[in-house]
Amino acid sequence: MRKLLNVLYVTSPDGYLSRDGQNVVVRIASEEKARIPIHILESIVCFAYIGASPALMGLCAESGVAVSFLAENGKFLARLSGPTTGNVLLRRQQYRLADDVEACAVIVRNMLSAKVANSRTVLRRAMRDHGDSVDMKRLHQAVNSLDALLRTVTDLRDLDTLRGLEGHAAHVYFSTFDELILNRDPAFRFEGRNRRPPRDAVNALLSFLYALLRHDIQCALETVGLDPYVGFLHRDRPGRPSLALDLMEELRPYLADRLALSLINRRQVSPKGFIVSETDGVRMTEETRKTVLAAWQKRKQETIVHPFLEEKIEIGLIPHAQALLLARHIRGDLEEYPPYIWR
Repeated sequence: MRKLLNVLYVTSPDGYLSRDGQNVVVRIASEEKARIPIHILESIVCFAYIGASPALMGLCAESGVAVSFLAENGKFLARLSGPTTGNVLLRRQQYRLADDVEACAVIVRNMLSAKVANSRTVLRRAMRDHGDSVDMKRLHQAVNSLDALLRTVTDLRDLDTLRGLEGHAAHVYFSTFDELILNRDPAFRFEGRNRRPPRDAVNALLSFLYALLRHDIQCALETVGLDPYVGFLHRDRPGRPSLALDLMEELRPYLADRLALSLINRRQVSPKGFIVSETDGVRMTEETRKTVLAAWQKRKQETIVHPFLEEKIEIGLIPHAQALLLARHIRGDLEEYPPYIWR
């Protein structure tokens, strides 16, 4: 299994990235703040406006270190990566499967089953751990609905129907998400998923974490040689990494949603860490972004036993493991794609 490398997050809008030999140097107002050897980095994520020298971008491209530029709220802006790696035959087969409705339906069914199962587990864990603080009846109803959806998805072969059920599953899950927020500060009230821009603190936090997860998944897909822009669940759209969004569906509840709830319920983030803007919705302060990024990095270093590989791996390697399994299915080494199902 691949080694989990570091991701460099740069949050200061005054930062500038440059190259010194085989090192990435971060400067703020001409003062050197960090110096990191390129060989220990997997990728670089920059928030707000940050400059980067051509020499640094060339070093990253040569070394296979992707550089992503995001807005302060986590909205994707641009991405720099080196030459496409992997076997062209793998990508050609990916494109064939993407055009095959029946083959797509098999992959989507498995991904959607994992999304529903993992969403249900998030609700069940809340019922088990906080039964005296949540509306048990409401959560029971949502769990039962997800149970029924899971049984339906397992037997479906129609791609359009599966795509429709994905939206229904998300609605059921997020309709009770506010019950999982034990910090009852009005600033963390959740009335449903909204974005572009997020209009409350919870959605701002979720969108930010989803942006981080999308970055990691896209890097993983490119590493194994797949095209992140050609998916099976999400339809093709210029500039949208559809395959990365496909894999996100099964991983969001476990990797992002649980961390968001933990940060809020443990009061690691506070209402004052979110800024309301008339044009940009709600966004996090730089200090809050740093807190979230630190928690994200710490979470990625925890270990689990992968349910299909039966190997102990860092949580941060789950996107890579799933990308690898998907590539094996596309090549024909696995009869079906085994999604990540949280036990």
